[in-house]
Amino acid sequence: MAKRLLDFKIDPEELSKQNRFILQDGFNDKLTAYGRLNVSNTHTPTQGGFNIVQSETPQNSTLKVIDEVIAKKLDQNQGQQFSKKVVFSGYDESKLQFLTLEGIINITSHALVHVTSKEFVPNGYITVYFYTRSNDLVQKSNYVRYSINVESDSNRDYVEDRNLIINDKVLEDSILFIDGPIIGGNISSYTLDLIESLHKKNVLPVFFVKNSDSNLVVDNLSSIKNKFNSDLHWSYNFLNQGERTNFFLYTDKVNPKNTKLFCYFKLFNNTSPLRIEIHPDTLKIFNDYLDDLFDLIYYLLV
Repeated sequence: MAKRLLDFKIDPEELSKQNRFILQDGFNDKLTAYGRLNVSNTHTPTQGGFNIVQSETPQNSTLKVIDEVIAKKLDQNQGQQFSKKVVFSGYDESKLQFLTLEGIINITSHALVHVTSKEFVPNGYITVYFYTRSNDLVQKSNYVRYSINVESDSNRDYVEDRNLIINDKVLEDSILFIDGPIIGGNISSYTLDLIESLHKKNVLPVFFVKNSDSNLVVDNLSSIKNKFNSDLHWSYNFLNQGERTNFFLYTDKVNPKNTKLFCYFKLFNNTSPLRIEIHPDTLKIFNDYLDDLFDLIYYLLV
C-alpha cells in the first residue's frame, strides 16, 4: 500500500518552485540560427500532437482478463469528495510543426498543471528542434539535427523532454494524469522509466489514450470475436454512460517488461470511450485507492 495520498499537505517551499514558464536551454539561439539559414516556409504551420505508434497486436502479445468481463458504474459524487482529499496534476503537450523545404521544425509546449484544494498551479516548458536530411545544413549549424526518420527522432526528443519536466516539477504523494499510452513505438522504455521514478516519489501515474484503434480485446475474447470493428466499437456498445470495463492485462511476448493494465471508460452516450492505462506495479502500490481514482476521473471529466 502507498505511504499516503489522502489529506496530503503541500510544503509551501515546494509550491514556490512551481508556477514556472521555462524555455529550453538555447531556445532563442536556436530560433536565431534557423533564421540565418533562410529556410523556405512554404506551408502553413500545423498544430497537433505526436504520433505514437501503438505496437500491440494479438500476434505478438498476450491478453488476460482480470476477474471477469463486466461493466462497473462510477460515482461522480464520490469522486468530488475524493478530489478534496488529494492533490492531483495533469500533463499534456501540443506541437506546432513547420514543414519547410529544408526540413521540419517542431515547437512543442509541455504543460504540467497541479490542482490543490485552493488553486491551479501551472508549469510550462517550450522546446524547439530542426530535423533535416541535409548534411550541408547540419554542418552550418549546431542546432540542426540530421534525421532520416523525423517521426521516430522527434518522438524520442518529446518523451525525453516530457520526462524531464515531470520528474522536475511533479509533487510527491499525488496523482498524475498523463496524455498518451504506456506502450508505443520507441517511447516504451522511456515511459516505463518515468513510471518507476514516479513510484519512488509516491506518485500514482494514470495514462489516457483517445481514439485508439486497438483490437486486442475483440480479437482475444471468443465471445465477441468478429462481431465488432475495434475495442472502441465493442466498449461503446457494452458500456452505459459513466461506466468502465474491468481491467485487461497486456504483455508483450518479445519484451515482457512492456506490460500494462487497461480498461475502457464511457463518459457520455454519444462520445467514444477512452482507454485508461496503469502499470501493474501501480496497481500493487495503490490498489486501495482504485475505486476512488476512477470516481475522481469521472468527476473531473463530466
